Amino acid sequence: MESPARELARRLAENAEAVCRHYLPNGRREGRYWLVGDVRGTPGRSLYLLLSSSDDARGRVGKWTDAASGEHGDLLDVIAASCGHIDLRETLAEARRFLSMPMPEPTGSRSPRTRKAMMGTPAAARRLWAASKPVAGTLAAAYLASRGIDIDPGNGAIRLHPRCYYRASSDDAPDVRTAWPAMIAAVTDDAGQISGVHRTWLDPAGGKAPVACPRRAMGTLLGHGVRFGPAGDVMAAGEGIETILSLREVLPDLPMIAGLSAAHLAAIHFPGPLRRLYVARDDDAAGSWATKTLAARAEPLGIAIVPLDPRLDDFNSDLVRMGREEMAARLRARMLPLDADRFLVRNI
Repeated sequence: MESPARELARRLAENAEAVCRHYLPNGRREGRYWLVGDVRGTPGRSLYLLLSSSDDARGRVGKWTDAASGEHGDLLDVIAASCGHIDLRETLAEARRFLSMPMPEPTGSRSPRTRKAMMGTPAAARRLWAASKPVAGTLAAAYLASRGIDIDPGNGAIRLHPRCYYRASSDDAPDVRTAWPAMIAAVTDDAGQISGVHRTWLDPAGGKAPVACPRRAMGTLLGHGVRFGPAGDVMAAGEGIETILSLREVLPDLPMIAGLSAAHLAAIHFPGPLRRLYVARDDDAAGSWATKTLAARAEPLGIAIVPLDPRLDDFNSDLVRMGREEMAARLRARMLPLDADRFLVRNI
């Protein structure tokens, strides 16, 4: 028999979007997620809560993670934080009151076919990837070059879509364009199957597109990442694609994974051969939390976690401002000597 709290959490999850609209009104729906600044409802995007699942996606509806703080929980936690409760009984009473209210239809109700297409499923991600073209000679290659990154034309993880749909948010200008060129990165699972994609919308005049949210991911992301090179006994992982590509400028043969956020970095699956993981963390609280979480997960498996700290805010800033030679020298001092000799470029 379900406990009262478990039953209420399940019933709240069945009405997840209505709960979010009521208790987190400063957020917004994007695909299968509700995005908001934190569990107290501050405007922002670092907290993401799963509103609906799909046949080929994992995840529990009603569960949320705050990528900035590392906090996570369910809809009872949302209600408690929103109402300032300190006693679980207060939260359960509020949940019962809410569930007795008529449930509103989601804003802009659509047909099942349209709604499914919007949900950002892995199948939709694979279609977008298939419609994209190799990166060599494209705006995506030029964008990366402007950040000091010479992308390998034969890489299997980065492509360009010439007119990628951009869904405007309430933070965008009313006349914002809904199609831009976009750098598309493939998110793959342990078997190499595409489970999602990451999009970076680009301005043909240079840099990222002038939109409120120039980076978004879709599909099944948890545990997966953008992979560069096959899994091995020694690997590196980091948050951003450009962080990982910056490291590859001086460590081109070291297999790497971009987790796309601190929360997803902390949750990446460890490949079977892995015995040592270098973590290229960003210089902030979320990066420190992700590294500690990875270390706690890795220790029982006999996997060593070795932090790599940038001198500046991230490794792309190091690459641009310090250059390859100084960046390589700094990494050599922080890596195990056998790994530095094995992977670091000798002649820069």
